[in-house]
Amino acid sequence: MEPLYLTKVSCSCCDTSFMTSRVRPSFKRQYKTDSDFCGYYKEINPEYYVVRICPECGFASTENSTSKLTEKQRSDYWERIGKHWSSRDYSGERTGQQALETYKLALLCAQVINESARVTASVLHHIAWLYRELNNQEQEARFLRFALEAYIQVYETEGSSLNNARLMYLIGELNRRTGNANDAVRWFSRVVNDKRIVDSAMIKASRDQWQLIRSEGLTIADETA
Repeated sequence: MEPLYLTKVSCSCCDTSFMTSRVRPSFKRQYKTDSDFCGYYKEINPEYYVVRICPECGFASTENSTSKLTEKQRSDYWERIGKHWSSRDYSGERTGQQALETYKLALLCAQVINESARVTASVLHHIAWLYRELNNQEQEARFLRFALEAYIQVYETEGSSLNNARLMYLIGELNRRTGNANDAVRWFSRVVNDKRIVDSAMIKASRDQWQLIRSEGLTIADETA
């Protein structure tokens, strides 16, 4: 059995039906996960196939993107990107570099149509992961900073729900990874100390990363876990 299979999707911009590749569940064999949820896979990376690109108009999206664009969004997309698109087929197997191309196109599309901060943050974070895989530390750090800004916007615009432990942890972890130790500790401490949060996995992860910062001597002396 081949690891990839084709599935039909409809373009949310031009309504064209097209085929895109996905990875069969039995081939999603993750063997390691980084502290910011970047996964590593034994055979094929399913993250390479998250972005769907319409061969007709070039609009790139994910399963979590806006399902149907407004007329203004379509017009904005066409003026900025669509009219410059030359047909390309991303339905087959993708390399890491090709996956990076698809995510960058998805980012451009998200920015043009003013996609939700949550979708944009996820795309930015995935780009950082791909640069990590390519061992490009400079670009990884750059996109982690962009993702961090977007995740903070998600937190601020979605009601600052104090029980969203995973999001709060992630903001702390991206602060840690981009050198903002004090801000990281503040976010981790909110997860650990807020009695309304009952997500034990995120509480433990926050405590572990808080202690890691302390062990590296990167934060202010009076912070305690």
